[in-house]
Amino acid sequence: MEKITLKIDGMMCGMCENHVNDAIRNAFKVSKVTSSHSKGTTVFETDTPVSDEDIKAVIDKTGYTLNGIERSEAGKKGLFGLFK
Repeated sequence: MEKITLKIDGMMCGMCENHVNDAIRNAFKVSKVTSSHSKGTTVFETDTPVSDEDIKAVIDKTGYTLNGIERSEAGKKGLFGLFK
């Protein structure tokens, strides 16, 4: 599973976060998505390959500005993550 963190400029409130979350959910098969307007980030996890170009196209349609994409392996946290 891949964890993708987006740096997004222009989110100002909880409604903005919901707008971006819905756009990500509708465009990609994700297991989890969260946004923070105060941090200017959206983080989602997916099992399917997602290209940077596709992500940019989705964020551009929302009216916000994508400033960066970081990818990492999504791992389990906490006590049960020790036993994988």
